[in-house]
Amino acid sequence: MSDDNERAAQRGIQSIEVGGQLLKALVHVGRPMALKDLARESDMAPAKAHPYMVSFGRLGLIEQDTDSGHYRLGPLALQLGLIALQQADPVQLATPVIAGLAQRIGHTVAIAVWGDRGATIVRIAESPSAVHVAMRHGTVFSLAHTASGRLFGAYLDAPVVRQLLDEERRRDKSLVGWKEFEGQLADVRAHGVSRSEGEIVPGVNAMSAPVFDHTGAIVLAITAIGPAGTFGTTWNGDIARALKEGAHSVSQRLGATRAG
Repeated sequence: MSDDNERAAQRGIQSIEVGGQLLKALVHVGRPMALKDLARESDMAPAKAHPYMVSFGRLGLIEQDTDSGHYRLGPLALQLGLIALQQADPVQLATPVIAGLAQRIGHTVAIAVWGDRGATIVRIAESPSAVHVAMRHGTVFSLAHTASGRLFGAYLDAPVVRQLLDEERRRDKSLVGWKEFEGQLADVRAHGVSRSEGEIVPGVNAMSAPVFDHTGAIVLAITAIGPAGTFGTTWNGDIARALKEGAHSVSQRLGATRAG
């Protein structure tokens, strides 16, 4: 594509982009706003902002309270949001994110979802490093012994988690009891990320961050794995921060308001 054609393909309508700042301000603040406050948040004069709000009102994107005069998002905005949520596929949204994370942190990154048998890998982005730890599609993670398992355990309903822990303990008597496991899950919630240090394979570490949907429910885990020598597991280290940032970006696309 020539430079002229590329510029033509990317050309937009400036007035729409300018007016869109007002809608962004309403979304960012999250409550009805006076025109002067909206204008200030959008870096424009109230006289300039007002015609945009009139047009948005006619479209149903915003509506104005008759008593206070404050503006809030309107019925069309709500319909658009609901349709976007219905169309959003968490795994599809997270797939390009894990590819970028693998390049950024230099380790293999995967997406795990909660299945009938527990946390299960459904997508993998291999590490760019020649020396790395591989994962396989369809692998089911232990609830009690893995970063991904404990991550889901921290955010799923306690009765479901406790039942699965009891089932794992029947197969492995060395597993911790529910009270100790609850303490581990509390650590995960406190830090917004889960970690594992050589539990399944000696010398292999992992960390996992949660992705939430608009209801606040966990829908998938973004999990990284790598050799202990190059894979740091400090709660606020480079890998933890990268995973949480990636997971948060997907959660935002799904309409989530909570972080890990």
